[in-house]
Amino acid sequence: MNRANDNPEKIGVLVVGAGPTGLTLGLDLARRGVPCQVIEAGTERPVNPRCNTTSARSMEIFRRLGVADDVRRAGLPGHYPTSVQYRTTMRGTELFRLPFPSSDDVLSGIGRADWPTPEPQHRISQIFLEPILEEHARRTPGLTLERGCRLVELREHPGHVEAVVESGGQTRSLLCDYVVGCDGAHSVVRRGLGVRYEGVEAIRNFVSTFVRSPELGRLAARDRAWTYWTFADGLQSSLIAIDGGDRWLHHVAFSPDHDTSTEDPEKLLTAAVGGPIDHEVLGTVRWTGRQLVATTYQRGRVFLAGDAAHIWIPVGGFGMNTGIQDAVTLGWMLAAVHQGWAPAELLQAYERERKPVGDQFAGAVGRAAQASLAEVPDEIHAEGADGDRARRELAQRLARTEPHRYSPDGFSFGYHYAHSPLVLGGADQPAIEMGAYESRARPGFRLPHVWLPDGSSVLDVLGAGFTLLRTGDVDAEKWRAAAAGLGVPLTVFDLPAQWPDRFPSDLILVRPDQHVAWMGTTDARPDDVLATVTGRRLASPAS
Repeated sequence: MNRANDNPEKIGVLVVGAGPTGLTLGLDLARRGVPCQVIEAGTERPVNPRCNTTSARSMEIFRRLGVADDVRRAGLPGHYPTSVQYRTTMRGTELFRLPFPSSDDVLSGIGRADWPTPEPQHRISQIFLEPILEEHARRTPGLTLERGCRLVELREHPGHVEAVVESGGQTRSLLCDYVVGCDGAHSVVRRGLGVRYEGVEAIRNFVSTFVRSPELGRLAARDRAWTYWTFADGLQSSLIAIDGGDRWLHHVAFSPDHDTSTEDPEKLLTAAVGGPIDHEVLGTVRWTGRQLVATTYQRGRVFLAGDAAHIWIPVGGFGMNTGIQDAVTLGWMLAAVHQGWAPAELLQAYERERKPVGDQFAGAVGRAAQASLAEVPDEIHAEGADGDRARRELAQRLARTEPHRYSPDGFSFGYHYAHSPLVLGGADQPAIEMGAYESRARPGFRLPHVWLPDGSSVLDVLGAGFTLLRTGDVDAEKWRAAAAGLGVPLTVFDLPAQWPDRFPSDLILVRPDQHVAWMGTTDARPDDVLATVTGRRLASPAS
């Protein structure tokens, strides 16, 4: 292998991995004016679809990045419902269903007045999402994306990190202010740091088969849904519509000690459908659903995000979407340090905010998976009174376990940084729950959404830096002066006083990632508040 350069390139932030987490981080950094390079070892994307849901919070993030509309129009056809059905087999008896709207319904604003978000979740396979993010990345100034480039080694130096990378048979060195590992469960960055995972090594084993089947598409057209759960031969499986036509992903769950190497994907599909069906196998993956979180998210100038920091059983797209949350939290912090209005100590808060969220999500996702994948009695396939009773009891169970799994408001809007050193007044907030969310401004939580009189969301008016929301006639000049003195970018916005229960404070200070940093009155000292929320107190513990 040849050495390509004796004069190393200098890079602001090197992002290793061009999946949704890495691309989101790259887009966020570049839009904030931080020079960024994303490298990806693979030259082509995986064939098999992976995550198939983009959460409402991720869609809000994409809205801010100018990507949401393109994502919303991709994946399933606009008219295709995103409902979830539970059946004995695909051709068998319906047990339960969760109705959800099509993307056309969302784009037309049906029911928007009652939405808890300007961007409801969207069912889109990662095979369609990643190309959209990559297209935006390639045309974003300040962001460079290089495929076929793998990380060989990281060397930490005073003031920078040297990343040795290889592409085209040659190695070269990149001198980076910071490096972020977004390179998945087998992260080269994580292994290079010597960081291990902790948690549950196996919750379930899976066989996932990607198929092309016009006949399956015609069968689904009788009563369309995005996902069909089936319960045949004592197995639980899901058939997920990838393009609304002939492409389908079939997941089958097994116990964690089951050897899936002997399982025949064709027989598994036949059982789930309820009889043979014409199909072409496009790819099969045998994998294990886990519940693992890295012991640390940061070592010096190197950070972990996405699956490099946490992996768990994908019962609702939680892994990918949590990685996107990681990206925007780290993104604003790196930008604040790069632009000089926050000290480098601010970056210590990344792990202190995101790791507790990762730990809590891991537990919640694990519990949801155990409840949803619990054993189902064979009697649901029986005729007569016994079968009716078994199907009714299963439907009652599904009504308890499934709604928060497929519409997890707590996951999207209820996670918080109440205990963060960058948040004031949030120390007594509750633990995160997948289904629980209180639509009221609270320190550490994402600012609640409301539609403003002009039709925009309050999330749309937040500035690129900090935003001070005023709900009454409060003088903001001392806040502007304090921000100017500290060099902190601050936008002031007057919020209509028509939602006192949702915004119960005269002043609400919102961070660049749309989370509330502080709430209070004119009695506050802006210098002290801004010094805390930008990490200056971390830099000077004595203060």
